[in-house]
Amino acid sequence: MERNQRLLSIREVSEHLGMRESTIRLWLAQRKLPRVKCGRAVRIPAEAVSEFIRRNTTSARETP
Repeated sequence: MERNQRLLSIREVSEHLGMRESTIRLWLAQRKLPRVKCGRAVRIPAEAVSEFIRRNTTSARETP
């Protein structure tokens, strides 16, 4: 992991993805997203969110 990488809160990730915080917490529990524990606080690397989007993006179907 990069040394000065931005870490996002669960709220920031939920706002960025347009999802509920409970969904982000579920994905963290299922290890679909990596996390960094800072004491009791949980943070998600911004690059991990970008990678999650890339992995879960499908290309549009071309119409003839």
